[in-house]
Amino acid sequence: MTLMNDPTTTLPSCCDEGARASTITRRSLLKALGIGAAVATVSPMVNMRAAFAADAGWTGDTIVILSLRGGFDGLSAVAPIGDPAYATNRPSIAVPSSAAFQLDPMFGMHPSLSSLQPLWSGGKLAFVHAAGLPAPNRSHFAAMDELERAAPGTSARTGWLDRTIGLHTAGGPFGAVQLGSTDIPESLAGPWPVLGMSSIDSFSLSAAGDTASRARWSTALNALHNHAPAELADTAATTLSALDTAATLAAGTYVADNGATYPSSNLGDALKNAAQLIKANVGTRVITIDEGDWDMHSGLGSVDNGWMHNNLTNLGDALAAFATDLGTGMDSVTLVTISEFGRRVQENESGGVDHGWGNLMMVLGGHVNTAVHGTWPTLADTALTDGDLTATTDYRAVLADVLVNRTGASSAQIQDVFPNYNGTTLGVTTV
Repeated sequence: MTLMNDPTTTLPSCCDEGARASTITRRSLLKALGIGAAVATVSPMVNMRAAFAADAGWTGDTIVILSLRGGFDGLSAVAPIGDPAYATNRPSIAVPSSAAFQLDPMFGMHPSLSSLQPLWSGGKLAFVHAAGLPAPNRSHFAAMDELERAAPGTSARTGWLDRTIGLHTAGGPFGAVQLGSTDIPESLAGPWPVLGMSSIDSFSLSAAGDTASRARWSTALNALHNHAPAELADTAATTLSALDTAATLAAGTYVADNGATYPSSNLGDALKNAAQLIKANVGTRVITIDEGDWDMHSGLGSVDNGWMHNNLTNLGDALAAFATDLGTGMDSVTLVTISEFGRRVQENESGGVDHGWGNLMMVLGGHVNTAVHGTWPTLADTALTDGDLTATTDYRAVLADVLVNRTGASSAQIQDVFPNYNGTTLGVTTV
């Protein structure tokens, strides 16, 4: 859980992840209980919360942010097969127009994403091409930090999703969840509560393997915190409540609906857990998931074999299973993919692509305008930026579009979430 302060207390060595020290912090308490922790830094943006026009609660979609870490190659996923410079720049790794699923006269989807074709045809999938940071940043760490803070030119150290949650009253323990990892992303850094879990099944006290044991530990830990400072007592109570809910969800075998079959992969498991949380109606507003292994400097592979083929197959199958599993529930869910940067237009001598700028974002949900959105700058030499696809759409325009249309955020609130951003929405989603 994300905390403002980190006072210490004393606890028995009882909890998950091998915690054995007798003196621990609030942060390590949550880590020991199976919750990832990240410490928020107080900044001017945090102090602005009193000025936020908070509403009575969250009534919009559950927003799922899937981070494709390492630098996703959007030029492979949705290839500009109608641009004559595409095949010229990628003689061995380009997606042939004959193999692509034609989206419009310019773009074709990689055949490894064939699982997504019914979603496109059914009006539940959109793309935004040539999207990215306002200026090139080819450093993994620096670019992702800028992407997730989304507050260039300010001293804010909170993340844009934390500020989004701050537009509303605080939710329950499952309001914001990182799935697949206990490492909380920078987008959720800040004072609002966040859960980080590898999976629903693994979210438990190591000493409490059954209902009776959980009850004993809950009684003991509540008693331990009876006279603790309010911040620490509230943290413990929230943690124990989350553990109880997770235990209830994990008690039965989860069966996906509508014949959905998730791939046996980390991403498949994380999206299956996401669907389970959404369908359980436990108040989940935001879900973040990380999927790495996109840094393909060499050996990207051919259209029907290799690294990119395998990764895109897993990505497409997992997203398709998630949408199928939720069924009509997708009407209240919007999933967006982001990545720190795209890849260079020209393939290198190792059959890969180096760090670039403009990229592809996917938007999946029940209220999207199916199209390839954005302004295509072309891949002509004169249109490139130092050899990279020029980003003609600020990635915040996509996120702002989702917040306005699918969570009801006002223009003023968009400024709270994305300070110094003055762009317009794209029409990627509908009200």
